[in-house]
Amino acid sequence: METLKGIRACVFDAYGTLFDYASAAAALRDDLGEQFASLTSLWRDKQLQYTWLRTCQGLHADFWQVTGDALDFTLESLGRADPVLRERLMNLYLRLETFPEVVGVLEALQPRYRLAILSNGTPQMLDAIVTHAGIGRFFEAVLSVEDAHAFKPAAGVYALAEQRLGISREQILFCSSNAWDAYAASAFGFRVVWCNRYGQKPERLPGAPDCVVQSLADLPPLLA
Repeated sequence: METLKGIRACVFDAYGTLFDYASAAAALRDDLGEQFASLTSLWRDKQLQYTWLRTCQGLHADFWQVTGDALDFTLESLGRADPVLRERLMNLYLRLETFPEVVGVLEALQPRYRLAILSNGTPQMLDAIVTHAGIGRFFEAVLSVEDAHAFKPAAGVYALAEQRLGISREQILFCSSNAWDAYAASAFGFRVVWCNRYGQKPERLPGAPDCVVQSLADLPPLLA
């Protein structure tokens, strides 16, 4: 695979890319039992659906509310509506675990590239998980869609990184595990690495990733 050239900054999606959104429910696996996988999947699906639908409707609510609304739908759907369980899961969403390779990758990239996060999360949510993981030292900026008052894949969200870093979009490498996010960022004009952690099929959408990897550990060699 050819190396990526002309890159000055690496911008990362947060949920599913740096942070394992499944780790919230995983912490309560004993309580959730065989519903663990169903809860994780449905919660994530509804969370994303609500971001897209709210952006289409022009009825923005921040990611904390959207995450809670999606969890309420999920718990009711699974017959597990319980305010105590809900509170525990929401609190765990503020302490998500990073994927195992993340720290090593950031350590390898930071000396050579400007690093940032661009996420649907609110500033408070992002501060909580970045602080919990102890990785704040790596990032020049942690950017929230709240500054654009819309969710990904709105073009105005991707523009936040270009504006904050003050460099052209073709010099920014965007990394996401979400296929729709990777394709949309490419259509915006970023260079893109799709970290296909979940074995998804390619999307039929405008744009296309420059590279597809299975883990962020594959990223530094692409930038050699």
